[in-house]
Amino acid sequence: MIFWILLGVIVLAVVWVITMYNGLVKLKVRVEEAWADIEVQLKRRYNLIPNLVNTVKGYATHEKELFENVTKARANAMNAQGVEEKGKAENMLSGTLKSLFAVAENYPNLKANENFLSLQADLTDTEDKIMYSRRFYNGNVRDLNTKIQIFPSNIIANSFGFKMREMFEVENAEERKAVEVKF
Repeated sequence: MIFWILLGVIVLAVVWVITMYNGLVKLKVRVEEAWADIEVQLKRRYNLIPNLVNTVKGYATHEKELFENVTKARANAMNAQGVEEKGKAENMLSGTLKSLFAVAENYPNLKANENFLSLQADLTDTEDKIMYSRRFYNGNVRDLNTKIQIFPSNIIANSFGFKMREMFEVENAEERKAVEVKF
């Protein structure tokens, strides 16, 4: 009788470990999927920026420094590694894009240009998708980090080497504001 009770306890313990491990793996995969969603939207953003810059360049030829800054910020964002570095680079890129749109306000013909308006709408749509992807990612990171820290799942997480993940955050309140473009 004691053998069967002991066997039952061992089986329950094994099932519990497997369930906890699988739950952690599921959360880890969701975090990775969410990060991939962010990467897709950022790539879309990176592809739109050269077209936008070239459109504005045709109207604002004397804004060379601004175009160089946008191009440099885009390159830095594309080459950034890790969540924290990527976040800082994206914040810098957002700031240079705000400057680009501010310059565009001074050119009435540009503001009426169909290509510019289309690119602006695409970029706004992409910014919204980045925001949603960031929220999805951060929600999954929150769930994973919580599971890694709470008892008893923290025992399994530590035993199998699960690591906490960083949130993808905007650095300061100024950068949290949406890009505002007035025409």
